[in-house]
Amino acid sequence: MLTTQQPIFRKFWHAVMPLADLASGPKPFTLLGEKIVLFLDIDGRPAALRDRCCHRTARLSKGWCVDAEGRACGSGNIQCGYHGWTYDRSGAVVVIPQYEPGRRIPPDYRTAAFHCQARYGYAWVALEEPVAPIPDIPEFDAPGYRTIFQFYEGWNTSPMRILENSFDNSHFSFVHRATFGVAASPKPSRYEIVEGETGFYAETVIEAANPERFRRISGVQEAITTRHMRNAYFLPFMRRLDIEYPSGIRHIIINCFTPIDDGRIQLCQWLFRNDTEADCPAAMLIDFDAEITREDKEILESTDPDAVVDTRRRGVEYSMDSDRPGMLIRKKLMELLARHGESEVHGGTTRTAPAAPVQVVPSCAPPAGAGKPAGVAPELAPSA
Repeated sequence: MLTTQQPIFRKFWHAVMPLADLASGPKPFTLLGEKIVLFLDIDGRPAALRDRCCHRTARLSKGWCVDAEGRACGSGNIQCGYHGWTYDRSGAVVVIPQYEPGRRIPPDYRTAAFHCQARYGYAWVALEEPVAPIPDIPEFDAPGYRTIFQFYEGWNTSPMRILENSFDNSHFSFVHRATFGVAASPKPSRYEIVEGETGFYAETVIEAANPERFRRISGVQEAITTRHMRNAYFLPFMRRLDIEYPSGIRHIIINCFTPIDDGRIQLCQWLFRNDTEADCPAAMLIDFDAEITREDKEILESTDPDAVVDTRRRGVEYSMDSDRPGMLIRKKLMELLARHGESEVHGGTTRTAPAAPVQVVPSCAPPAGAGKPAGVAPELAPSA
């Protein structure tokens, strides 16, 4: 599937950039092939515009933010670095320095604006009117849990590839043989799966190697431990992995696999733990998950990012029993496409790129009713 060629994905919220990265001024990003610029407005809220000045098409991300007096600052309106044309968060040109004071600026002097809001320490963007809220992350700022911002990095793969890998128990003994994989147990454990309208919940227990250097992380002293894995998928490209060790430690990972283009994603990863810094330092947890993540990255970047999603395309990729969660992800994506009158676009098809979005005034109000897939097991709720 060529993600940028499926218009429905423009209508979902995507985690784009940590808010902390915007404190020093505007930053560029490419979302689903669309070049955008993010900045903090005069109220300190994130905003997203097309990264083009409507004057002579310079990249707005080459500019800076200015206050009401036109002075450079960390948050405000965004000023083009070419001729100083200045835009507010709606994309309207509000200042042309070459005009005399009081001269009217035509209302069509503007660039496209996109929906943008702050949530969980990130700026989230929807390129068109969102059809679903941002999924809830109940542990964020919850008593008894600490939040660790782990990874924000680009990978040369696609959301489908990294999603199916996230639910694939059959690669542990091979890809992760140097970390937690148990070489003597290559047969994967079976997931118990509960489907919902916006995703699914998958639960299983696996064996995991627990070398001495990992024991502060697991809270377990034995060489082999178990992981009670409560894994959840949220349309279109988000997952939650809640790992519980026999010690009672919860290691909860949230991933957004944000599509940059058809061959690259931005990995956004949060970690929540129900222990303390004294129990296990954040730096150790980041290093632990980074080592495992590098193993996945190396193998996933060797795959073809144009993954088969429509399983009616026979003879391209073959599957086995343990691929059930990945096949269910495909089913959910195909249902989503069908509801919106789309079919899978892949490297063997020819289709015109989606039309440019209309200009919108982005809303920064938190979405109502943010939630998890229907039927999700109660274990997804935070515990003390």
